[in-house]
Amino acid sequence: MLIDSLRILSRYWLTRHGRRWTDRASLERWQEARIRNHLNRVRRQSPFYREWWGSRPLSEWREFPMIDKQIMMEQFDRLNTAGILKERAFALALRAEQTRDFTPMIGGTTIGLSSGTSGHRGLFLVSREERLAWAGAVLAKVLPGSLLGKHRIAFFLRANSNLYAAVGSRRLQFRFYDLLDPLEHHLDRLREQQPTLLVAPPSMLRLLAERQREGQLSIAPGRIVSVAEVLDPLDRQYIEETFGQTLHQVYQCTEGFLAATCAHGTLHMNEDIAVIQKEYVDLELRKFIPVITDFSRMAQPMIRYRLNDVLTERAEPCPCGSPFMAIDTIEGRCDDLFYFPARDGEGWVRVFPDFVSRALLAASGDIEAYRVVLHAPNRLEVSLQVANGKRVETETAVANALTGLCDRIGCRTPGFEFTAYAFQPGDRKLRRVERRFGLDLDAALIR
Repeated sequence: MLIDSLRILSRYWLTRHGRRWTDRASLERWQEARIRNHLNRVRRQSPFYREWWGSRPLSEWREFPMIDKQIMMEQFDRLNTAGILKERAFALALRAEQTRDFTPMIGGTTIGLSSGTSGHRGLFLVSREERLAWAGAVLAKVLPGSLLGKHRIAFFLRANSNLYAAVGSRRLQFRFYDLLDPLEHHLDRLREQQPTLLVAPPSMLRLLAERQREGQLSIAPGRIVSVAEVLDPLDRQYIEETFGQTLHQVYQCTEGFLAATCAHGTLHMNEDIAVIQKEYVDLELRKFIPVITDFSRMAQPMIRYRLNDVLTERAEPCPCGSPFMAIDTIEGRCDDLFYFPARDGEGWVRVFPDFVSRALLAASGDIEAYRVVLHAPNRLEVSLQVANGKRVETETAVANALTGLCDRIGCRTPGFEFTAYAFQPGDRKLRRVERRFGLDLDAALIR
């Protein structure tokens, strides 16, 4: 197994950040050949996809009907090619969540359970070969220094997985840190491990940075990687200033390993693993919903899978020269887009999360942490952690900034409710900008 692990790691190391391809056209030709071969296998082995695509030729795969999490879970038994039933997979995954023992598998296939931030938990299946490929791809893109060096990796996540131990060896030491454990327990283990690579959600990295500044933690990782949550500019600045280095990102979800940052800190989609089609939400602002076709996963094929995230494409090429698509920001979930009634009473005005974040951060330099929750179209809760005791002045500045934003985009200003900021790491992901009510919106009436 170790030989297989090193072989796969080496393969991905050679294609690190798209260096195998000289231009975009050569990458797309390579992708097309891989996808056609992959779709042939999927059509043979997945009853769901065989019926879903019908007799359409594979050359038309870019127009095949899309799927999403709801369809994937409804058709789980017929979609996956490992012969695993949803009921059995859920039972094993839930038992692992309760016992915190994530090693059991079904016939060599790892079973995982998403956090269910949107209210709908998803299952994911990963075969042994896919585990090695995943580990190879991740390590090739996030390890500081050479593959042949010794690395101590600290992984903070809600749940452990066989994925993270796939290539553990004397040179690669993985240590899982459970987000449900007390923070003080983590500090003791980190001081003892002294990780060379620290991987955690930005909310946890922020807490660790605070303890580092307070002298309760003394670590010097060669690289720090943000995962699982949207990275807010305020958290990025605080973490980078504390540890004196560029904060890197990995964009991963149940649907796969989708993006990682290059040496310049630019997030690139992993187009050596999947093709990313763009469903634009706002073409002028370069904001889109990704539709992924992953040609590396066979146990649970992801073909024309529409994610629930909004990304902002980078306007200029990255200086690193990679042909992989570059991303400015991960906005967050589609469910967290704000909608306010239009001032003229006709329809709704859509507000992207980064509009809200920028308005807050521009309002006051005394904001240390924040959350903004839209409970109803006319009720906005703003939770603030403010420095220097300037709470009243800061709240006034924030209210003025948000009112100004509403004036500029032509929507009615909601009522503001200010509260003290508080967040504890654990099972719930931190969402700085969050909408907590549903809307049945007519797309024609959205501005």
